[in-house]
Amino acid sequence: MPPRARRPGRTHGSTGPVRALADVALGLLPLAACAFTTSRLLELPPQYFADVLGIYTLMAALLVRFLPRDLPPPGLGAANQITLVRATLIMPLAGLILQPAPPAAAALWWIVAISTVALALDGVDGLVARRRGQETRFGARFDMELDAFLMLVLAVLVWRAGRVDAWVLLIGALRYLFVAAGRLWPPLTADLPDSLRRKAICVVQGVGLIVCLAPLVPPDLAARAATGALALLVYSFAVDVIWLIVNAPGGIRSRRHGYPR
Repeated sequence: MPPRARRPGRTHGSTGPVRALADVALGLLPLAACAFTTSRLLELPPQYFADVLGIYTLMAALLVRFLPRDLPPPGLGAANQITLVRATLIMPLAGLILQPAPPAAAALWWIVAISTVALALDGVDGLVARRRGQETRFGARFDMELDAFLMLVLAVLVWRAGRVDAWVLLIGALRYLFVAAGRLWPPLTADLPDSLRRKAICVVQGVGLIVCLAPLVPPDLAARAATGALALLVYSFAVDVIWLIVNAPGGIRSRRHGYPR
């Protein structure tokens, strides 16, 4: 869901996007390291590398598409560079979804380790942005979309591993269903106020899905953990949707008071 925007940084002319593209290119190094380690540990075929590179290329294309020209220097900035490092951990996990065989127990432990690191880094980028005065809407959106993608990847892996039935996919899909609903009813695309509840529940989703993947956790306990995580997520989305229906431009309150749409 829409986060609080990071504060705009200094305008730095046309060199910012060029440096940012260099950062994205340098991201291929940690991406290759993580993908190579994953491939060796899990004995994956060469096609795995092509899948990971394709997913990273798609992310890079979207990054370039929405890259503002006034990014705080240098390049993406320290906070977004940390987010990019998180992406180089998440994309190799996404590549596992495309493998024909579901992840085995050894693979699950590796997935748990990598996703735990990626989740732990989630709060670091925002902290760095605030301390350096480099908060931007672009950075907040990059971080949010990567979080949503990680939840989708983990939910699919939980399902493919046979840990929880297919309904667990709703944990990863709700964010994208919300975006699709916004296409049909524009008030859902309005900015939401900053919310500690939203951030906390996002962390709970990640922790819950990682718990579900841990081989030591019995399937019935994994299902209960996923059920609780999904219930909290549905509650959080319901609170935000109700707020948007009432308060957003075009919502109930704006129509009642004659505010412009």
